[in-house]
Amino acid sequence: MKRGELGYYRATVEDVAPGAKYTYKLDGSDDRPDPASRYQPEGVHGPSEVVDLSTFAWTDATWKGFALEDSVFYELHVGTYTPAGTYAALIPHLAGLKELGVTTIELMPIAQFPGGSNWGYDGVYPFASQNTYGRPHDLQNFVNAAHSQGLAVALDVVYNHLGPEGNYVGEYAPYFTDHYRTPWGAALNFDRAHSDEVRHFFIQNALYWLREFHFDALRLDAVHSIFDASAKPFLAELSENAAALSSRLGRQIQLIAESDLNDVRVLRPRDDCGLGMDASWSDDFHHSVHTLLTGETSGYYADFGGTHPLKMTLENGWYYSGQYSRYRKRRHGNRPDGLTATRFVVCNQNHDQVGNRAKGDRLSALVDFESLKLAAGITVLSPFVPMLFMGEEYGETAPFQYFTSHGDKDLGEAVRRGREREFAAFGWKGGVPDPQSEATFAASKLDHSLTENEPHRTLRRFYQNLLRYRRERKLACFKHLSGTEYPAEKALLVQYLSADVSIAALFHFGDSPSTIRFSIPSGAWTVAIDSADKVWRGNGTSAVAKSFDATSVTQVSMQPRSFLVLESPGRSSGR
Repeated sequence: MKRGELGYYRATVEDVAPGAKYTYKLDGSDDRPDPASRYQPEGVHGPSEVVDLSTFAWTDATWKGFALEDSVFYELHVGTYTPAGTYAALIPHLAGLKELGVTTIELMPIAQFPGGSNWGYDGVYPFASQNTYGRPHDLQNFVNAAHSQGLAVALDVVYNHLGPEGNYVGEYAPYFTDHYRTPWGAALNFDRAHSDEVRHFFIQNALYWLREFHFDALRLDAVHSIFDASAKPFLAELSENAAALSSRLGRQIQLIAESDLNDVRVLRPRDDCGLGMDASWSDDFHHSVHTLLTGETSGYYADFGGTHPLKMTLENGWYYSGQYSRYRKRRHGNRPDGLTATRFVVCNQNHDQVGNRAKGDRLSALVDFESLKLAAGITVLSPFVPMLFMGEEYGETAPFQYFTSHGDKDLGEAVRRGREREFAAFGWKGGVPDPQSEATFAASKLDHSLTENEPHRTLRRFYQNLLRYRRERKLACFKHLSGTEYPAEKALLVQYLSADVSIAALFHFGDSPSTIRFSIPSGAWTVAIDSADKVWRGNGTSAVAKSFDATSVTQVSMQPRSFLVLESPGRSSGR
């Protein structure tokens, strides 16, 4: 190969057909896969394979995607969602997810990782989809099938680090820098010498997934660990390129950041010194809800408790906006003023918050059935973009544990010891499942047959009803009014207003029945949803008539861990 401008080496090889395997030799060293490999049929250490993605017959020419205000995300892990753990095996489930009320399936990372069992955050070939999930055309077929069902597909991508095993990219060029350090190893070089070409590599990777596989959104993992002090940050350049592609293709493309910073600059436009992300995960929402439901106060949950953090999160997008954090032992965050609620994606469970518990126990293993319905209500009926974690909708009982399949035994042992140390801050006792054990991976597989039994069947119907209500009422388009706290009862009133209808949702997190006096505009109100109703296997309808005339103060007796949704005909914004 001949060295050209900017250090790129080039050679032309004739008569190479799709399916041909190849490697590089760097100065006579061992064979190495292509850092931009499109497919690794033999895993992270084997040869790369030539793939022709242009031959796939797409049928989604009229597909335009979803706006964030119309979106409901559903996060899933390809390897554990079905027994087969493949792209093809997901397709029969698309109709059920559509019926549930999901709009967007979010795949956890699929970049090639070692072995067949991994969350995906150890990927080392950003352009190659995981070989054990299927071939690249299988992934194209899955996205095409989703679009044919009216479902969007988002992809979780990792641009803050690469995994440790099979990571040969540093042998080719200065892709990494020792100027920064991430919790997972060397940081990618986005602002030091030769970083222009590193940035180009990863921007082209993002465009590759959006263009060649028709993904509708990218979720950017842990952007707080993308270190970049340049005047035009990598993420701003990425959002600029994604917006240009969206314009050229004529369909909606979104970039969603996972950020631990609570920094409004992540969401501000590029021309306002921001990064131009379309939305951000709000961990503060999860933490606020989790502490109310479980009473856990260890680790970062020490920063939450009571209804006040949830009230402030519902009003602002996140809770910590500059005040002191006991967990961090410093001030944290800034105010996200001027942003609409649909710039925030929220959940009561996700892969991190479940899988990073010592035993990967889901919320269904921690709280009772009424609490699961309450969690569903506060999430789906929030002003934000809701996200469900696979199986949440029917109360999946299988854990989602941390699993790996490193071929390097020393690395596997290091991961095992690291997990044990990680849980010390939370005080979780008992053995930590071995990430390298096949049993850990197998235990995390979903059991979809649970939906045939109670109470799982009812919980799924309940989620479906909530999502239908959100969609039909166009809840994301409502004006969200300030919430009202009732600390003694551990209750929270959230009100919404539109030209057609007013909505008041009263959430009761207390463990015993409570009589709550609350203020809503006087007039005729009806009960739209009562989580305690026996139709939802509740303890009995809350003490309020299905239709009633509200006065200045209304009183209702609430069942433990329940919520009510009240509606009144439209009233002017002056009320």
